[in-house]
Amino acid sequence: MSNGNYNIGGQVGGGFGASMGGDYGSQGGGFGGDGGGDGPTGGDLIFDVTTQTFMADVMEASRQQPVLVDFWAPWCGPCKQLTPIIEAAVKAAGGTVKLAKMNIEDHPEIAGQMGIQSIPAVVAFKDGQPVDGFMGAQQESQVKEFIEKLAGPAPVNQADAFLEQAEQLLVEKDFGQAAQLFGAVMQMEPDNVKAICGLAQCYLGADELERAAQALEMVPEDKRSEEAYTAAKAALDLAEQAASLGDLAGFHERIEKDPQDLQARFDLALGLNGKGDKNGAVDQLIEIVRTDREWNEDGARKQLLQFFEAWGFKDPASAYGRRKLSAVLFS
Repeated sequence: MSNGNYNIGGQVGGGFGASMGGDYGSQGGGFGGDGGGDGPTGGDLIFDVTTQTFMADVMEASRQQPVLVDFWAPWCGPCKQLTPIIEAAVKAAGGTVKLAKMNIEDHPEIAGQMGIQSIPAVVAFKDGQPVDGFMGAQQESQVKEFIEKLAGPAPVNQADAFLEQAEQLLVEKDFGQAAQLFGAVMQMEPDNVKAICGLAQCYLGADELERAAQALEMVPEDKRSEEAYTAAKAALDLAEQAASLGDLAGFHERIEKDPQDLQARFDLALGLNGKGDKNGAVDQLIEIVRTDREWNEDGARKQLLQFFEAWGFKDPASAYGRRKLSAVLFS
């Protein structure tokens, strides 16, 4: 990656830059034309470009916003490696750059005039001129660095910032403040699964199970396989189980009379989790595993795993439970 004059398989420097205003805009060269064909619409960040649309969709468009041109071909293996990386990087750049994809098998003229002899090759255009480029498949960090050097750092996504703050507040059990931030994200992005499920988790923390269930109903069917939804749904299921147990005093009494009453320990674990005593719930299930690993078809270990899914990987109780479970299983 380099600024100014650079080579991509040939003389893609002074001569190439100077020729862009002439040959590409002339009818004789065939690169400008009338700008016909299918071009990008509105705010599309990634689009295909042809010989006929190159002048309008790349040259002229780059006067408003930097445009990357990805020269590729269907038979090119490294191109297939670069495609998901560069597309993800352009999307992550938050609209600071666009990506035009040119299939040189169907449209070889521009790549030929630019002296491109090897693909994938990416050329950045700005203010109607090529300003930088690279050749070959690149790592994600390299592509990101290239885009930032061209267009500056991506703007801070306010929704992502709110989500990060809200998730931390949720861990700290500040359900009111977390709910406000999750709600703010939902105003910006009504179908944001993390925000919807975060709000449901706030309701669970406030022991409002019905409202938590109503919140989860807002998650679209096609997004219910996402981690945020599965965790919130597992937490809701556990909370409903705990609510059906009622007072926990009876389970404590049963265990005091018979420490081998594993069903009482299991039910107590569900109840303790419902009341927010996650470590206490872990301890009861670990005692079952220690006493009889095969009890109820490995039910205690499976219940622990459901707890971990509901709590999330970052929750301190999940780490506590995993340490305790490993100590028992591998002792």
